[in-house]
Amino acid sequence: MLKPKQAETLTMLNLPNLSLLISLLCHVSILSPLYARELQIGYYTETCPDAESIVREVMWRAMIREPRSVASVMRLQFHDCFVNGCDGSVLLDETETMLGEKEALSNVNSLRSFEVIDAIKEAVEDSCPGVVSCADIIIMASRDAVALSGGPYWNVKLGREDSLDASQDDSSDIMPSPRANATMLIDLFNRFNLTITDLVALSGSHSIGEARCFSIVFRLYNQSGSGRPDPNMDAKFRNKLDQLCPKGGDENITGGLDFTPVKFDNQYFKDLVQLRGFLNSDQTLFSDEIRTRKLVKKFSIDQEAFFKAFIEGMVRMGDLQNRKKGEIRKNCRVANNQRKDDLLIRVF
Repeated sequence: MLKPKQAETLTMLNLPNLSLLISLLCHVSILSPLYARELQIGYYTETCPDAESIVREVMWRAMIREPRSVASVMRLQFHDCFVNGCDGSVLLDETETMLGEKEALSNVNSLRSFEVIDAIKEAVEDSCPGVVSCADIIIMASRDAVALSGGPYWNVKLGREDSLDASQDDSSDIMPSPRANATMLIDLFNRFNLTITDLVALSGSHSIGEARCFSIVFRLYNQSGSGRPDPNMDAKFRNKLDQLCPKGGDENITGGLDFTPVKFDNQYFKDLVQLRGFLNSDQTLFSDEIRTRKLVKKFSIDQEAFFKAFIEGMVRMGDLQNRKKGEIRKNCRVANNQRKDDLLIRVF
């Protein structure tokens, strides 16, 4: 809305159709990319007081059913927040008029456990329909994935809205490859005003979970097109990976990202120091870059320092926002107006 002095200035300029212009400017301000939501701890205290406990309960059941699933859910925060902010866009299914982020090259082979988010959304909707966003569910579930796996617990800021669409192109352009090196990762995090400490600490999310042989066969047999294995790899560890992922074998076989893949701890950093990192993008943090190497060493001997830095990084990443007006989706896979839009496409 225009302030009194702004309206007075327009009048003094004798601009035609002043009322129409003011109306137009107000409309533009509503659609402005500068739109931002105020995130806060305890956002649902009044509107859905059981929201966080519901998320935790469903996550607990998912972990009992399949331990790997909680790590997969945690990854969704990274893949969601780095693509136009934390807006739940990564959850949207592809439609006739929109390419989904799930099908981006950086996601199609790595993201899973969307059914866990579906189960959380259904449970939350039963308790307080139309209140809790899918974007906030990702943030809560990611925190609980860490805590339920033995890692730290922290209070999360909530109040996000869900995006109305997704961007496969942006997802393909932003999300790093397992082949990425430390310099690429530093540059990526810098784009989001995230520090080198954030980068190393958040890479510690690989303390839990698994990855496919597809992501490492180049390290084993053709690093940088050399036809040879990555030299930054412990010999015994290399032999173990050779057995897990033989040349020409099934690339869908999975292995733990560190030696304690169901426990959130600092073993990941200990492994990197011993040249036993599973992914190239992990090992490079120790082997290739002095700035990240110092932090890897620090976190390998000080788990509390890692936990503290990890929490701070997750909060900062969670502050990344899509500044377009959104909605509270009824179904995390579909924008609320999608069925209507599809019907119009079919009719016309």
